[in-house]
Amino acid sequence: MKGHVLLVGGSSSIAGALLDQLRLMSDLKITVLSRSGEIDTGNGNIQSFAYDPSGESMDNLPSIDALDGLMYFPGTINLKPFHRFTIEDFEKDWKINFLGAVNIIQKYLPALKKAEQASIVLVSTVAVHTGMPYHTSISAAKGAVEGFTKALAAELAPRIRVNAIAPSMTRTNLSAKFLTSPEKESASAKRHPLGRVGEPEDIAHAAKFLLSPESSWITGQIIHVDGGMSNLKLL
Repeated sequence: MKGHVLLVGGSSSIAGALLDQLRLMSDLKITVLSRSGEIDTGNGNIQSFAYDPSGESMDNLPSIDALDGLMYFPGTINLKPFHRFTIEDFEKDWKINFLGAVNIIQKYLPALKKAEQASIVLVSTVAVHTGMPYHTSISAAKGAVEGFTKALAAELAPRIRVNAIAPSMTRTNLSAKFLTSPEKESASAKRHPLGRVGEPEDIAHAAKFLLSPESSWITGQIIHVDGGMSNLKLL
């Protein structure tokens, strides 16, 4: 892989795993946006800037001439019974998970169009495909991400590919509160046909593939990296 890739939400666990893989590529320039702007750049090929996906202003974001790949990581895991959600809860999840991606893509679409072939990768959740209790807000927001992925892929083909990854429970900073004991982790692992929760590297490998030219004939897809949860049921 070569060119210039933008990672939005670079302080997330999955983004960190992806950055570890991409930083080994000397021909790849990487720009990272995160809430703090404090990312271990490690070498001169990586630049880091502060960005708050829940904010309104895009004025301080860096200008980029040509962009070969963009991945949007910011998300939420806000789980509780539907009757306890407020409209403000739904609006917050919608703003960070969906509208934040829309804003970033609109800003950098001219740069993506300058690349010979570009790739956009978004993040959904297994809970869109598989209905789960207490997921009404995040499922609604990520459902919008999936519909957006397919419509945008159709609109931007053939020059720009657009895909989304839909993980299940993955060991990240966001999910840590659900894996606070061996018993909780074991219960979560048993819900997955492959018998374990995901690791950030599992998602990062799929992301690297979708950003790279190796996936040049894939667009408009929701890639389930979920331990088999979305399509398999064990007897």
